[in-house]
Amino acid sequence: MNQRIKKITDNRLFKSYGGVLLALIGLMILFSTLSPYFLKTNNILTVLSQVSIIAILAFGMTFVLMIGEIDLSVGSIVALCGVVLGLMLSNGYNVFVSIIAVIAAGALAGLFNGFVSAKFRIPTFIVTVATLGIFRGVGYAFTDAKPIEIDHPVILFLGNSKLFNVIPVPVIVVVVLLIIAHVLLSKTKFGRQAKIAGGNKTAAEYVGVNTKRLQMKIFMITGVAAAISSILLAARLYSAQPNAATGYELDAIASAVLGGTSLSGGYGTVLGTFIGALIIGVINNGMNLIGMPYFYQQIIKGLIIIIAVYIDVKNKERMISK
Repeated sequence: MNQRIKKITDNRLFKSYGGVLLALIGLMILFSTLSPYFLKTNNILTVLSQVSIIAILAFGMTFVLMIGEIDLSVGSIVALCGVVLGLMLSNGYNVFVSIIAVIAAGALAGLFNGFVSAKFRIPTFIVTVATLGIFRGVGYAFTDAKPIEIDHPVILFLGNSKLFNVIPVPVIVVVVLLIIAHVLLSKTKFGRQAKIAGGNKTAAEYVGVNTKRLQMKIFMITGVAAAISSILLAARLYSAQPNAATGYELDAIASAVLGGTSLSGGYGTVLGTFIGALIIGVINNGMNLIGMPYFYQQIIKGLIIIIAVYIDVKNKERMISK
């Protein structure tokens, strides 16, 4: 038995994700004892559907954190892209043309963040704090601060339907994007360049990596991830709302860091990020089920972010000491 346990703990996957998986399992056990509804099939499927939006955002955030940068505007990009979707559909545009326009809007918003920060050497923290307000303000201006009803069957299918009447469509979208992001990050030259740039930007430039162009591409990826999230969120809300996704950037960052992505750059995996998103989703759902007031939920989530950053700092110190 001891040998079997040792074999499991020595396994590469366990070393990478064992801690965060145990945390997820522990939280599920905790909430299942606090609420008889937590482990119900419908509730688990609801958690997975809700997690999909944050998980997709967090995939994009993983790329940004990998190069040692940050994007605090993703929640506002979600809201702005949702507004673009609502306006396109309400003006009679084809649904697929509208989806393409939404993804283009997200990519352009991300490109703007990446271009301004890279070209003018302004810290991404400052740039994205500014665009957090700009993008959301544009959304309010376009809608006169009013929601736009979303009732197109294709959009509602993407956010609310179940394949074979079992698997929520958003979960399928997340799995597909998880595979794409994993391959891009771990199996391509682009992913290797991101890791090198995150570990040491000067060294990356020395070996021929155009770090400015890389940064712009990565922020575009984050914008596209936010655009896809906006479609799912608008479908679930049955409306495009300029005040949507407020605070989602913090959940995305927490998901990535909980999953092992380093805030100082150089390391991260989208699989770890997905597990981190599941933890955030389980906590949100569990606290709602037990009737915890919203302000206490905010306190707990804030503490989780502090703990996640503390773990990241300690891991970094341990790596340096080796």
